[in-house]
Amino acid sequence: MVIDILLIIVGIVLVLWGADRLTDGAVAIAQRLNIPEMVIGLTIVALGTSMPELCISMVSALKGTSDLAVGNVVGSNIFNTLLIVGVAAMVAPIAILRSTVWKDMPWSMLAGVLLAVLCLDGRVSRLDALLLFAIFLVFMGYTLYRAKREKPEATMEAHEARTPLAATILVVLGLSCLVLGSNVFVDAATRVARALHVSDAVIGLTIVAGGTSLPELATSVVAARKGQSAIAIGNVIGSNVYNVLLIIGLTGLICPMELQGITLIDYAVMTLGMAMLWCFSYTRLLVERWEGAALTAVFATYMAWLLYNAVVLSPATA
Repeated sequence: MVIDILLIIVGIVLVLWGADRLTDGAVAIAQRLNIPEMVIGLTIVALGTSMPELCISMVSALKGTSDLAVGNVVGSNIFNTLLIVGVAAMVAPIAILRSTVWKDMPWSMLAGVLLAVLCLDGRVSRLDALLLFAIFLVFMGYTLYRAKREKPEATMEAHEARTPLAATILVVLGLSCLVLGSNVFVDAATRVARALHVSDAVIGLTIVAGGTSLPELATSVVAARKGQSAIAIGNVIGSNVYNVLLIIGLTGLICPMELQGITLIDYAVMTLGMAMLWCFSYTRLLVERWEGAALTAVFATYMAWLLYNAVVLSPATA
């Protein structure tokens, strides 16, 4: 147990350090290629930070623990929308581009609602997965199309000039640390949870989702602290879309999944979080500190309910 706790700490340190390197490298590449911050957040950063979820979900499904695979994605989206945006907004209010509200957030909302509907029958078939993956390809095509048409935001500032090679090394190094740190964290935390006799669904929604969401948390908080709020919010929105459409799509195509422990409440909280973020962003194109606190409060309430059911009610019904 002591060794696992130490590994959890090591994983967190690696993730935080890697997120800082990734953000710097991604911004440098965006400046060199004249790509808008939002597109970087929706593609390079989102894909890189979603790799832990992809690896964990794929391995989980192949090993027959489908609740862990889907719980990882549902839990990660809940962490992303409620905790990560909430914490980032409390660190510094997050400015939202109008195009994000009208063009990007609907994709995240669509992905969450579609996943909930497809999972109502308690399974993710290959047909379900094919639909999700097809929509992901449409999303990527749409994102790249916008990248060609939009001009770089005037707010983009070069804090430190970097050569293309140096920027690339930073991105690769950052992603490597993110993936390694997340895996170390999740493996150790999962062993701790197993020792406490917690179900696969709860592990996926809490320990694994929290661990694989550490890259998004670290990257978004660092970006918000540096005033790069477009990357902070774009990272979350892009990751939510990638988590559902790419990860569940690819995983389900390879290995159809039967679900037992993921409930309607879990899907509802995921959808509610995105709806709240959308409403907060729509009002003044800004997620203020009190709104960040509200998102965080909903997350804390959900976690308390989830852990209460897992720890208090489960033993009583066993």
